[in-house]
Amino acid sequence: MVKRQRKGFVARLLSLVVVVLILAAAAILRDGRILGHDLREAHEAKALKNDTLEVTPDGAFVVSTKPLAKDVQGYGGPVPLKIHIKDGRVAAVEAEPNAESPDFFNRAKELFNHWQNKSVDEALAEEVDAVSGATFSSRAIIANMQRGLAYAQKCGQWGEDGSVGALETGASPIVGGEDGSVGALETGASPIVALVVVLLGAVVPLFYNNRRLHLVQLAVNVVVLGLWTGTFVSYTLFMRIFAGGVSLSAIGAFAAPLLMLIVALIYPLAGRSGHYCANICPFGSAQELAGKLSRRKLRITPRVLKLLSVLRNLLWGVLMALLLTGTCTAWIDYELFTAFLYSSASVWVTVLAALFLVLSVWVPRPYCRFVCPTGALIKSVE
Repeated sequence: MVKRQRKGFVARLLSLVVVVLILAAAAILRDGRILGHDLREAHEAKALKNDTLEVTPDGAFVVSTKPLAKDVQGYGGPVPLKIHIKDGRVAAVEAEPNAESPDFFNRAKELFNHWQNKSVDEALAEEVDAVSGATFSSRAIIANMQRGLAYAQKCGQWGEDGSVGALETGASPIVGGEDGSVGALETGASPIVALVVVLLGAVVPLFYNNRRLHLVQLAVNVVVLGLWTGTFVSYTLFMRIFAGGVSLSAIGAFAAPLLMLIVALIYPLAGRSGHYCANICPFGSAQELAGKLSRRKLRITPRVLKLLSVLRNLLWGVLMALLLTGTCTAWIDYELFTAFLYSSASVWVTVLAALFLVLSVWVPRPYCRFVCPTGALIKSVE
């Protein structure tokens, strides 16, 4: 018995190692980064003396925040910007390529209007709040703008008429505070509440198997982790962690997601298979609650169940191949979990999520059992 348990543990540990290596490879292939270290820099030619500031033929100055804000992370990684300054005013803000989810980043880009046509000093003093539903992308944009504008202010001595009196093209980039940090990330109450809910889901079921308590946990998961904070394990989260790492300034905001990853990937090593999916995942919780609405269930024969399981594994294999080959990586931004971010989620994701919730009334957790790519990845560890 002990020998069998040890053998099972070793098998699960090896599976976890393989999953980690696969995710690391995907992060490197997609973003060229691993845990915040840009591997492409070693292969790039040396930059010009000043690759942060350039002058266009029409006399405008363009500040690139790429070298200024390497440590500023959105949800998917760095969010570099180009700030166009003409006659001492912000003429335009341009987003450089990034790994943010397109739907959420497009919503966050609405912030660009806050700095438009303002002088450098006015734009730097502008107080801008994050966009609801795209918090991480918004905060990254705000931090990049602050870095870029501070650099422009340092380089250029702007006159009252908007003219530039002196341009210090050799000015040193401004990177973080005096201690090299980005500054405190304003987490507010939502990440703390999310962390408490995840802790309850991670710990309480280990000691208490109470049906009513479980239903309360499911409801709280949906309301807090889903609708309020949009906190869940997904491929987007995996790529964010493996590619960008987590800086000390962002640890508060990422405490709940990191604990979720521990429950999803480490708990199986102790024999707690499926703990995350059953007790924490907000979309899984929503499906289980929907199933309580009717006692009548659609009977699925073992043959059909086996076929659906094969199709799920086939789908997962195809999606992983698309991710690892770089053929199509955008699919990770459209898992049905994102429907909880209803203000930014795409219409078809919301519609599909609603259809699966309706189906859950008669078929227990259909998305979890027959489709979910993240669930398939977690199951591969188990």
